Amino acid sequence: MKNTGSCLCKQVTFAVDKFQGPVGHCHCKMCQKFHGAAFSTFVEAKTVALHWLSGEELLKEYRANNDTVRTFCRCCGSSLLFESQYNRREHTIEIALAAFDKLEPVHPDAHIYTESKADWFDINDNLPQHRQYRR
Repeated sequence: MKNTGSCLCKQVTFAVDKFQGPVGHCHCKMCQKFHGAAFSTFVEAKTVALHWLSGEELLKEYRANNDTVRTFCRCCGSSLLFESQYNRREHTIEIALAAFDKLEPVHPDAHIYTESKADWFDINDNLPQHRQYRR
C-alpha cells in the first residue's frame, strides 16, 4: 500500500487507500495543544479508506466540548485522527499527516483558524489563510 503510517511506538499501524478533499495546516488552539506544535496538518479520507493493520485496541479518544473527537495511541500518545460533526455526516476522517511513514505526494492548500495562530510562529508561504475554517 502506498499510504501507511504508525504511532511513535509502532504498535498502532494503518493504511489509507485514497485521500480526498483538502489538506490544511490547522492553527486552532486545540490542535496546538494536542500536537504540542504551532499547528497540525491533516489529510482527509473516507472512513472506508482507512484500515487498521495493528493496534486498533490501543486507540483512545478524547471528545472535546465542541463535539470533536481526537484519537491517539494510549501507549505513546501519538496524535492520529480528528473527527468533527462534518466528518461524521460525510463519512470522512482526518488523519495527521505526520503519522505517515510512507505517503503519496500530498500538498497542503491552506492555513485555517489563523485567528488563533501561535504568536511565536510566522506564516511564510503563499498558501491562502483563513481566520476560521475555509467554508
